[in-house]
Amino acid sequence: MLSKEKPTPKRTHSNIFFALIALAAFLLIMYLRLPRSHSIPPRLGSRAKIEVLATYPHDTDAFTQGLVYADGYFYESTGLYGKSTLRKVEPATGKVVQELKLEDQYFAEGLALYADQLYQLTWKEHTGFIYDKDLRLQSTFTYPTEGWGLTTDGSSLILSDGSATLYFLDPQSWQTTHTVQVTQAGQPVEKLNELEYIQGEVFANIWYSDIIIRIDPTNGEVLGQIDLSSLREGANAPNPADVLNGIAYDAKQDRLFVTGKNWPFVYEIALVNAD
Repeated sequence: MLSKEKPTPKRTHSNIFFALIALAAFLLIMYLRLPRSHSIPPRLGSRAKIEVLATYPHDTDAFTQGLVYADGYFYESTGLYGKSTLRKVEPATGKVVQELKLEDQYFAEGLALYADQLYQLTWKEHTGFIYDKDLRLQSTFTYPTEGWGLTTDGSSLILSDGSATLYFLDPQSWQTTHTVQVTQAGQPVEKLNELEYIQGEVFANIWYSDIIIRIDPTNGEVLGQIDLSSLREGANAPNPADVLNGIAYDAKQDRLFVTGKNWPFVYEIALVNAD
């Protein structure tokens, strides 16, 4: 008598193989859909271009002089006499959650975060301000040059004054411990503006250009340059007269942000080798 039960199909090795292939394809697709978390490739060449990963609203009235990322916020120094400020900004919305207006005689410039305090330069006034993260003034300091850009390597504050010189300042005495001359192919590179210390290098805006250069802080040699001219393309691109100026780095998540004076956006970017 024949059984009425249906025979159980045999599970073959080929079934398992194709199932694994399908799973691998699915995981690859999901991985490619994830946002990129690394902005700077491990072997960055002498020439790089950028890929925009995200855009964030930016106040077009902000004459950006310095930009810092910390604890989920942008801290921004904005310039012009009578309009200079220090701001704490919510990245996702561009909302200014705190703002401190400087006295009218000061033209605010570069900004750095050192030892959990914010250090802000002024242009020609030879005066800097130190704040806590709630923008409460703690003290002031002086320096002999103009103030343009400011960053820190964790032990010194590094200042630019629009020339080809980087000044290394002791944060306790405010004395210049040493300087380096920034050169490329043996020639000085001037108009160094906003600075950011990233993975052992100094990134610097070159005033009135869409170029960021990467500097070896030990000898001033230019290690490479980054072309950001692609940010000038498209309907919402910044005005040609509005200067690129603003570099911030999120070291915990390896995220790199750039903006400019009166730009409509802060851009999160990834660097791509162009060599």
